[in-house]
Amino acid sequence: MILVAFLFIILSFSGASQISMESGTDTFVEKTSQLYQDYDHLFLNIFYTQSMVVLVENGDVTDPELLKAVDRLEYLSNSIEGVVETSSIASVIKETNFQTSGRYAIPDEQTQIDDLLLIAGPQSLMPDKQHTVIFVKAAGDTNENTLREILREVEFAAEFADFPPEYRVIVTGDPAFNVAMEDEMNASMGPLLLLSAILMIIVLYLVFRHVRWRLLPLAIVFLGIIYTFGVMGYVRIPMSMVSMSAFPILVGLGIDYAIQFHNRIEEELDKGESESKAVTETIKHTGPAVFIALIITSLGFVSLFTSSVPMIQDFGKLLLIGIFMCFLASLFVGVTLIYGLDVLGKKNRIYRKLASLKPSISIRKRKEANSKNEVDSLEKLIEKTTMTTIKHPGIVLFLAVSLCMAGFYTDSLVPIQTDMKTFVPTDMPALVDWNHMADVLGGGVYLNLIIKVDDTADPDVLHWMDRFSEHETEARSDIYGADSIVPIVKEMNGGTIPDNRNDIQAIYDQLPEDVRNRYIYSNSMLLLNLDIGNAWEGLGIKGMEELVNIVRTDVMWMPPPPDVSVTITGDTVTFTEVISALTTGRVAMTMLGLFMVFGGLIVIYRDWLKAFTPVITMLMVIGWAGGIMYIMGIEYTPMTATLGALILGVGSEYAVLMMERYFEEKEKGHTPIEAMREASKKIGKAIITSGLTTLFGFSALIASPFSMNSNFGMVTVIDVALALLATFIVFPPVLVYLDTWRDRRLGRIIPETNEVY
Repeated sequence: MILVAFLFIILSFSGASQISMESGTDTFVEKTSQLYQDYDHLFLNIFYTQSMVVLVENGDVTDPELLKAVDRLEYLSNSIEGVVETSSIASVIKETNFQTSGRYAIPDEQTQIDDLLLIAGPQSLMPDKQHTVIFVKAAGDTNENTLREILREVEFAAEFADFPPEYRVIVTGDPAFNVAMEDEMNASMGPLLLLSAILMIIVLYLVFRHVRWRLLPLAIVFLGIIYTFGVMGYVRIPMSMVSMSAFPILVGLGIDYAIQFHNRIEEELDKGESESKAVTETIKHTGPAVFIALIITSLGFVSLFTSSVPMIQDFGKLLLIGIFMCFLASLFVGVTLIYGLDVLGKKNRIYRKLASLKPSISIRKRKEANSKNEVDSLEKLIEKTTMTTIKHPGIVLFLAVSLCMAGFYTDSLVPIQTDMKTFVPTDMPALVDWNHMADVLGGGVYLNLIIKVDDTADPDVLHWMDRFSEHETEARSDIYGADSIVPIVKEMNGGTIPDNRNDIQAIYDQLPEDVRNRYIYSNSMLLLNLDIGNAWEGLGIKGMEELVNIVRTDVMWMPPPPDVSVTITGDTVTFTEVISALTTGRVAMTMLGLFMVFGGLIVIYRDWLKAFTPVITMLMVIGWAGGIMYIMGIEYTPMTATLGALILGVGSEYAVLMMERYFEEKEKGHTPIEAMREASKKIGKAIITSGLTTLFGFSALIASPFSMNSNFGMVTVIDVALALLATFIVFPPVLVYLDTWRDRRLGRIIPETNEVY
């Protein structure tokens, strides 16, 4: 078995080498959706370009030497494979100089440059005399690996351009930010797993003291994580901002299986059973219970597949694969190792013979402690808590239900975070540079309208675009301007739009190719951009949805000419719908998870009581979690939107394990109260241990440099604690009360006492 485990480790390393990093739009939007088709095919591939922005500052940017360095940078950047276009103030000056003097060069004299800038007029490439930018553009559909290479070449070009030393040169823009974010994700993965392991070592030493080889479950779960990495590469699940958080979660979840098997086999060995008998009893009783818990956990995670966001679906796939890998590692490798270690612990044949008559020293000590009624303090606390809640079911359930209902109400008041830039470390250099660039350039946000036409030079279409742009700018307070080919045509025709298509086409033919490509595609599409400024901050997700719907309505009430259609798309529209799908779909996702867990338990047990009790307990926890988020002021993000499914997956497992042991004890002839007392004593410590290790595993996420993951870690730690509390406070009275009620109805009798209950 160990040799097979090592073989799979080798295969896993091979698979892990195939894992790719992704942070693009296709991690947020399903490629088969109409939303993605419009964004990708109409906007991204045709009109959109990805710009590396080189910002130059800290000096007079009209200085001839500085402009010549800018010109060198632009020349070097144009030679980079994948670059489709560059623009800078240097090229504007050269073009203006050529038109006025016939010389396509940057003058050596400052006065000449000042004169040319006056002729050229105001330029967005030079917001003021202390700042200028060089745009290095790649096609909108350029893949991330190519963008990374272009960015590296642009950085080299900025060095070779030999800028004067007093100037500061910053390479930034969305591609630079995305690359830096991916690098930060990669860099943070190892420390998070290491921290998770350290925290779990502490917990296992403190709580799992009643067994030998107390750190073995941690080794087993990391073996399962290695297998998960391998499968992840083979089935092509990418690493994203969300999926990277799955591994600390899996460490927390997976160790539970190893602990349960470890605890049970030690319990059997404590009875003086042989190693083979202990293994048989462990597999017979704990195997099915843990496997059922695994199935129920999986059903909770399956609800993540209902999300329309690919990275949430990948998160669900990764969690499913991970818990199965950890289960298999615990069942086969974990049990095998404990069996082998116990056999090897017998020093010689004589000792082994004596061991069949006399327990080992560690076992004997524990039995002596039990004979003196030295019950572990944690066991006492668990037993006392369980019995107290069973004696006062009305008070417990009233408080639980009340807090649950309050939590569901306040959950609807929890705000939604829509700015992706807030999800990354605030001190990340790439973010600091990006924010500085936005401050200098203004950083406008646009709604992009793609207008499909039969003829891009049709005067009626341009007149409609002009009227519609004017209407939106004047009538809608959140729309500050419009950008299209129309203002350029009007400027070149004395302020009006020609009424003849041939005249319009003649103007098109005079325009530089990069200008035409910015607004016109072939003879079938035109682009109209509506500037909405920083609407994200002011309107929020609901306001953005309303603004997009208003523009759609305006198109209907102010329709374009016949046979012309308008599609509203772009980054803003796409991201608005994605965040909306994440947050508004969380309730449906959670409800589906509840029904799937209930259905799975019904199929497995064919008993309504065994299906209902764990589900109602976790419903309480989900309600409490919403209230906690509201009280702590934590916003919903793509990660926290998955909490309902996660609580179901984690909490149901504890409830199922407790329930399995309860009915095992009841089959021995105990009354419901006695059975719950025995179950809480015998399996309670293992559940507490696994719960605390899960909690500490999740707590590693709090140290993540990404605020989205850090907040998620904070909330999940609280929610796991709530799930543990519910398992020992809410679950026992519910199960005992309902089981007692059912037994009374059926008139069941305990053979030993002849008592009807």
